[in-house]
Amino acid sequence: MAKTNPFQFLQQVRTEVGKVTWPTRRETLITTVMVFVMVFLAAVFFFVADQIMSWGVGLLLGAAG
Repeated sequence: MAKTNPFQFLQQVRTEVGKVTWPTRRETLITTVMVFVMVFLAAVFFFVADQIMSWGVGLLLGAAG
C-alpha cells in the first residue's frame, strides 16, 4: 500500500466528504423524534415485563415459603 503524505490525505478526505449526502434539518428532526419514541416504548415494555416477572417470582417464593 502506497504511503500518502498528510496534504494528499486531507485533499482525499475533503473530496470524500463532498460526496456525502447529508440529511436535511427536517430528516434529522424526524429521525431524532422517532428514536425518542422508540426508547420510550422500549422503556415502558421492559418496565411492564419487569413488574410482571417480579410479581410472578413473588408468588412463587411466597407459595414456597
